[in-house]
Amino acid sequence: MAIPLIVGIFYIDISPTSKNLIATVMFVVFAATDWLDGYLARKLNQMSSFGAFLDPVADKFLVCASLLVLVDLQRADVFVALIIIGREIAISALREWMAMIGATKSVAVHMIGKVKTSVQMVAIPFLLYHGTLFGTLDTHLWGTWLIWLSAVLTVWSMVYYLKKAIPEIRARAK
Repeated sequence: MAIPLIVGIFYIDISPTSKNLIATVMFVVFAATDWLDGYLARKLNQMSSFGAFLDPVADKFLVCASLLVLVDLQRADVFVALIIIGREIAISALREWMAMIGATKSVAVHMIGKVKTSVQMVAIPFLLYHGTLFGTLDTHLWGTWLIWLSAVLTVWSMVYYLKKAIPEIRARAK
C-alpha cells in the first residue's frame, strides 16, 4: 500500500516542494509504523511465521521503490541503487536457500544489517525532502553522504553474511 503512494505523489500536479514534503512524511510514517509493528509483535509475543517473513520483505520493497524514485529524480546515483537492490535480492535468495537446507542460523540478522537499514532509513527521507531543514541542514548533501555510507554498509553486510554461509555451503556440497 505504501509504495504506490510514495511513487504516485511524484505524478500528481502539485508543487515540487509539496511533493517532496508529502513523500518524506509518508516514508517516515510508513517506516516508523513498520518498526512499531515489529516491536509490538515481539514485545507482546504476537509474532507469526508469516509476519516474520513479510516484515523484512515490506522493508525491502519500501527501500527499493524509494531508491528507484530517487534515481528517476536524479537524487541518488544508479550505482548506489544497484548495490543496495542487488544485495537485497542476493541476501534474500541466500536466506531462502539456507532455510531450505536447514541452516538459517548462519544467516540470521546481524547488527551490521540493522545499522545498514538504519542509515538507509535516514538517508532516503533526506533525499526525498531535497531541501534545507531548520535553515541550515542541506538534506540533499547529507542524504547523499548517508546513502553512499549505506552502500558501503550494504557491501560489508553482504560479505559478512556470505562468510557466515560459505562453511554451510561447502559442507553441503561434499
